[in-house]
Amino acid sequence: MNRFFRPAVLAAVTLFARPALAHAFLTHADPAVGSEQHQPPSAVTITFTEPVEPSFSTIGVTGPNGAIDTGAPHTLDDGQKLAVTLPKLAPGTYTVVWHATSVDTHKTEGSFTFTVVP
Repeated sequence: MNRFFRPAVLAAVTLFARPALAHAFLTHADPAVGSEQHQPPSAVTITFTEPVEPSFSTIGVTGPNGAIDTGAPHTLDDGQKLAVTLPKLAPGTYTVVWHATSVDTHKTEGSFTFTVVP
């Protein structure tokens, strides 16, 4: 390869290379991670760094009396928020366990708690 051709190839690859998509990481949760809620929340909404596929993502909520029926998760804001609706929650500590599959098929997971205080 001649010495002038190599820099041109490198420049072309650099200019036209698409950035690799990353995993969908949690950036914000409502209710907030570790928070105390004086009013029971009506939903759990998790915001991610990139869009997620709701068909391959889950949000589970358990409380003092076991699993909470939330229904299927749905997306908001161009797919970067994943949410489930909550029934009226009694006072107590609740654990949210989530699994997210981003649109580029990378999987992430995590959990957090919040407390509903009387």
